[in-house]
Amino acid sequence: MFRTADGRNFAVPFVLITSLFLLWGFCNGMIDILNKHFQDTLRINKEQSGLVQAANYLAYFLMAIPAGLIAKRFGYKGGILVGLTLIAGGAFWFIPAVHIGTYWAFLLGLFVIAAGMTCLETIANPYATVLGPPESGPTRINIAQTTNGLGWILGPIVGGYFVFSGTDGAGANAGLTTPYVGIGVFVVLLLVIFAVSNVPDLHAEDESRRAESGNNRLNPTGRQQAGIAIVLAAVCGLLYFFIAPILQLLWTLLQMNEALFRPVKYGLLVVAYVAAFLVVSRNWDLFRRKHFTLGVATQFLYVAAQTGIFSFFVNYVLENDPGVTRLQASRWLGAVGFVLFMVGRMCGSAVISQFKPERVLTAYSVMNVVLVAITMGGGKTGMYAMFASFFFMSVGFPTIFALGIRGLGEHTKFGSSLIVMSIVGGAITPPFMGHIADQHSMRIGFVVPLICFVFVALYGAIWAKLSRQDATAVADAS
Repeated sequence: MFRTADGRNFAVPFVLITSLFLLWGFCNGMIDILNKHFQDTLRINKEQSGLVQAANYLAYFLMAIPAGLIAKRFGYKGGILVGLTLIAGGAFWFIPAVHIGTYWAFLLGLFVIAAGMTCLETIANPYATVLGPPESGPTRINIAQTTNGLGWILGPIVGGYFVFSGTDGAGANAGLTTPYVGIGVFVVLLLVIFAVSNVPDLHAEDESRRAESGNNRLNPTGRQQAGIAIVLAAVCGLLYFFIAPILQLLWTLLQMNEALFRPVKYGLLVVAYVAAFLVVSRNWDLFRRKHFTLGVATQFLYVAAQTGIFSFFVNYVLENDPGVTRLQASRWLGAVGFVLFMVGRMCGSAVISQFKPERVLTAYSVMNVVLVAITMGGGKTGMYAMFASFFFMSVGFPTIFALGIRGLGEHTKFGSSLIVMSIVGGAITPPFMGHIADQHSMRIGFVVPLICFVFVALYGAIWAKLSRQDATAVADAS
């Protein structure tokens, strides 16, 4: 599994890389208990608490392309060192943040940590796929993501112990210091280990195999540019519908001048549209591959669904079982939900090694559609269905990632950064689900992940057809 055709064995680099998966799993697991914590300590509603995930995943959106450029310029090792440095800085920021005691201070720390995690995810996910034969890439990334699942388990358990066992009143946020300082110390140790270790800068083989002349960059025709403009207008319009309310929440939180909000909002929309048009036009050879472009969209929706379920797990449990305390619910998230998530990753790795990954993705996603529909019914049955969804959603991220970058060759690093950028889907769901919960109930809010899983299932069902079409198109262009 870790030996390439030329006889090189990359088992040791793979073990080092898996430590990064554990790290960002722990950090993300910690985040999922902060919604309820800040609702109580800062007296904010569910919609406002969704900014915890918004700060985290907006950092992924903003940092993904720079992370890809860093990896391209300084190699995988350089990108890892930059990512670890950012995480350490964000973790130690929680010391002054606790003393400041305002929501923006905590969001800033989470944003910096997430920027570092973006570097690691942009690098570690594709790196895991090239540390051995190409055909076993999906299996390797699922194995690596299993340790990520272990981090998700430990995050809410360790974090919940310190966060929910603290005092009330002015010192209610003091419990955040210990776990985040612990993260900072652990990351510093990883920095030293990676600085002295041999991390080879490998490259993915292009399975589609087009001509290797780097000067033959494919440019879209005038008709294709018009199509790009129309599609991006629709995408930007859709994202605006979801992101504008998040910007409004942040603007109000930071007490900015309300008169400036509209021009700034529309200005950012125009800048985002122009930037997206230039990126797509100048990398048309990458974006015309349907299995990749739809992979980016599918990852966006998958992460949106996953984050929504993780973020409001505690709220859902408390709503459907009033006898449970916040601390108990956070422990259930780690000891039951994320254990099922990790077991699902372990089983998924074995299943994907025997069956085609796109078929596994489809089957698991269909199961999640059914389970989330039951969750919307509420009660104990809904809780059990929600727990079961952790098992079946487990293979989503690594499998979509591996399928999306399959055969990209020289475009792998940049393509990886764009798939990581799509993690911004996690910034959108929590405030949207929180708004539905504030207006109706938490169980009704689960309609959002249900819709997302429907699209993930469709991507798995049509991936093989898309991949064949892309291979033919690339071969014809060579």
